[in-house]
Amino acid sequence: MQEIGRVAEVWRYPVKSMAGEVVDAGFLGFAGVYGDRAYAFRKQGGHAGFPFMTAREQAAMLLMRPRFCDPAAMAAPPDLAAAARLGPGITPLYAPEAAYALDVEMPEGETLAIDSPALAARLGAVLLPRSERGLTDCRPLSLISLATIAQLSAETGRVLDLRRFRQNLYLDLDGGGFAEEALIGQRIRLGGKAEAILLEADPRCKMITLDPDTAEADPAILRHVARDHGGNAGVYAAVLVEGMVRPGDPVSLL
Repeated sequence: MQEIGRVAEVWRYPVKSMAGEVVDAGFLGFAGVYGDRAYAFRKQGGHAGFPFMTAREQAAMLLMRPRFCDPAAMAAPPDLAAAARLGPGITPLYAPEAAYALDVEMPEGETLAIDSPALAARLGAVLLPRSERGLTDCRPLSLISLATIAQLSAETGRVLDLRRFRQNLYLDLDGGGFAEEALIGQRIRLGGKAEAILLEADPRCKMITLDPDTAEADPAILRHVARDHGGNAGVYAAVLVEGMVRPGDPVSLL
């Protein structure tokens, strides 16, 4: 096992396409980061294969800040310690429905419950049933190295906020920018237990052009990534061994 870096930050996005939250620790389960993309909205007339309302259609979604009403209940599966004591092969259970209660702080300061008709009306969309499997675009886990973001910042002449990339894990990896792409097909350990396999490069879309604080678009960023990096930045992964991950944890190549 070879250490190749450290976990810098762990993020989850309780509502698809709304603002995310950095967490002190995240449970990496087979379905992704615990609490990630638990909710999403369906747009009217959406394509059957991708029905979600996102900030691509309503950039202001990025300025809406969802928060679980009981953060402690959503920090990790409630039986995590018991499952660990029982040994390998025991999958922790996710929290009961009540623990997923969530409020959304609107840009103007008003707070609405996730199932508020006013929120659905504001978006012109319908709230989908809450899911324990993260309602991600593609794979359950995404990650990018800080060096990749730094390289893109230098290449575009902009200071790119890491929040533009909406990844679950931001890693401080050896090897410079885009080092994570060289790991595709390989298995890594994150912290003392969690393991994942890196599956494919992450094809970027309009989302990285949107400023996370203003929702204003800068299309030149996506044009640059498309022209110079094949449209990709970061990688998708799948969890093979569940476990907690924290900032500062080692990242090791298995």
